[in-house]
Amino acid sequence: MSSLRVTESWEKVDLMYISIEFTIALASVLGNVLVVLVVYMNQTLRDPTFCFIVSLALADIAVGVLVIPLAVVLSLGLSTLFYNCLFISCLLVIITQSSILSLFAIAVDRFLRVKIPTRYNITVTQRRAWVAVGLCWLISFLTGLVPMAGWHRTPPINVSTTAIKCQFTNVMCMDYMVYFNFFVWVVVPLTIMIGLYAEIFRVICRQLNRRAEATCDSSKYYHKELKLAKSLALVLFLFALCWLPLHIMNCIVFFCPTCNVPKGAFYFGIFMSHVNSALNPVVYAFRIQRFRDTLIQIIQRFMLCKTPSANLSQHDPGPITEKTQVQ
Repeated sequence: MSSLRVTESWEKVDLMYISIEFTIALASVLGNVLVVLVVYMNQTLRDPTFCFIVSLALADIAVGVLVIPLAVVLSLGLSTLFYNCLFISCLLVIITQSSILSLFAIAVDRFLRVKIPTRYNITVTQRRAWVAVGLCWLISFLTGLVPMAGWHRTPPINVSTTAIKCQFTNVMCMDYMVYFNFFVWVVVPLTIMIGLYAEIFRVICRQLNRRAEATCDSSKYYHKELKLAKSLALVLFLFALCWLPLHIMNCIVFFCPTCNVPKGAFYFGIFMSHVNSALNPVVYAFRIQRFRDTLIQIIQRFMLCKTPSANLSQHDPGPITEKTQVQ
């Protein structure tokens, strides 16, 4: 979603951009379909935590199936009616926003797991998790469709018959993208996630220091949570790395209209925001032992025609209980 009007002629950078985008789309769809398949095949993964992971995977599948192809269409500047183009642009915002909110829900879930380990199963029930997933998608739709309610560029006089060059910046207001989409729905969640992950590390380190002489079960639990917290820190870093360049360039062009940002730089920012969807299966799914074990079973069943091994639920110690909680 570039904030530059594309005025350059068709050139190698366009072809390179499209090729990279479709490679990212393929990786995103395949990786996240595997995430959903793993959760479907392993009943031990069907708990509230993995409701959020499946929600994220579905959002990232949508990025590969819809967002990336639509972004390529917008980059070509095909002719279409104003509100058709506006709706396509809103779809990009909706789906990418659902991915961000799913990441945020996962961060909150992991925070509760280490902050209230003995009450986690009572507080985070399956039903509440699905309600939270529904809220993430509802908020994504509401915020993404705001331009359809009027916060968009001025349409042509004969809006129902006049075709326009369909590009993101021809229909979307940059003040919506900068003030509302970026400052409110990226900066705020990112700041909260930084605080959540910092608190996760603080709680785990405190508990590990207290539990130097604690039971084996509790020690294993918090060491496993420390490993997961490192993964969360990696996710936070990748989220910022992938999304901030595009939004920063949008801000530069919005606040400094005379500044020149190269077209290639915007293309880089666009597919960096998309590549986050392809990275999520790696950092969320394939770093989890139960996911890896089930993935091996899937490969054995569908590619090597072998019988999958027994369910390996013992790899997850589950939330810590009152019995293992050291006062």
